Amino acid sequence: MSGLKQELYNLCLDYVEKRMEAAQLAIDEAQRSSNDDTKSSAGDKYETGREMMQQETNRNIGQLTEANKLKIALNKINPNVVTDKAGTGSLITTNNGNFYIAVSVGVLKVNNEAYFAISPASPIGLMLNGQKAGDEFKLNDKIYQIKQVI
Repeated sequence: MSGLKQELYNLCLDYVEKRMEAAQLAIDEAQRSSNDDTKSSAGDKYETGREMMQQETNRNIGQLTEANKLKIALNKINPNVVTDKAGTGSLITTNNGNFYIAVSVGVLKVNNEAYFAISPASPIGLMLNGQKAGDEFKLNDKIYQIKQVI
C-alpha cells in the first residue's frame, strides 16, 4: 500500500510542477510581449497594452506563488510513513470514497480506482484528521465510515 501512497504523492507533485511551469511560461511570455511592444504615435494605446501585460504578469505571479506553496506542503510529506490515525500524508478508505490528504488536486486515478487528493484544511480533511479505522463522522448529511487508514 505504501507504493500506492508513493504513486499518489508523485501524481500530486506532477500536478503542482505542471502548474508552476505553466505560470512561469505565461510570465515569461507576458514580459517578452511587453518588452517587444514599441511605443508608437498612439501613446495611450502603448501604455494600455503595457498595463494589461503587467496585470497578466501579476496574475501569473500569484498563480506561481500558490503553486509554490503547494509544493512546499508536499515536500513536508513522507509517503513511506504509515500511521493508524489520519493526518497529512494519509490514505483513507471510506464507504464514500478514498482520500489522500496532501494538497487539493481533485480526483486522481490509479489502477482504475479514484482517489480524492484533498487539503488537510478542507472541510473533509478537517473531519478526517485524527480518525482511525472503525470511526465514523457526518459531513453534508453523509455518514462516512473509515475502513482503513494508511
